[in-house]
Amino acid sequence: MTNQLKVWDPLVRVFHWSLVLFFTISYLSGEEDSSIHIYSGYIVLGLISFRLIWGVVGTKYARFRQFVVRPEELVEYSKDFIKLSPKHYTGHNPLGGWMVVALLSTLFIVSLSGLQLYAVEEGQGPFADVNSISLISSAYADSDDDHPSDHKKDNSAEEFWEDIHEGSAEFMVFLIFLHIGGVLVSSMVHRENLVKAMITGRKNR
Repeated sequence: MTNQLKVWDPLVRVFHWSLVLFFTISYLSGEEDSSIHIYSGYIVLGLISFRLIWGVVGTKYARFRQFVVRPEELVEYSKDFIKLSPKHYTGHNPLGGWMVVALLSTLFIVSLSGLQLYAVEEGQGPFADVNSISLISSAYADSDDDHPSDHKKDNSAEEFWEDIHEGSAEFMVFLIFLHIGGVLVSSMVHRENLVKAMITGRKNR
């Protein structure tokens, strides 16, 4: 225990496992017309918002400035990682740090497009009164029709946001599997249990 340091604070750990839980619920309920998908999506968005704030004002290893490194450092670490001799980082390593950014960014797109789709389909949610149709109707409108009907605009907007929502959700799943693979490989390379670290909060110095 003397060679270990308390790295991940309780809020980071609760955030991490809560996000795993509620994204899973939201993803699996995506094909159902139920409130489970909607409310789990709201919770996911709330968790993202918390993490963005905590990434600025939180504890040392939770802050973005601590693990979002310059591209040159990321490239250098990646080269050493391929050689199985990377530098050890107490907090997120450069690859892990940028993965956090990718996951949060993608999940924000998933959530935002979900809210837009909810507004277009059901006329509910925070974007219900926002005229998003005019912004994207040209993307799907028939080029031969200079004055598409409101119904056609509705269908165009719904199709647009559905494509964005489903596409970003699938890309999120891809990133998750990439993240899991990276955690497992990093655990072997650095000879530390990173999954356990996100439970106990402790990592090797």
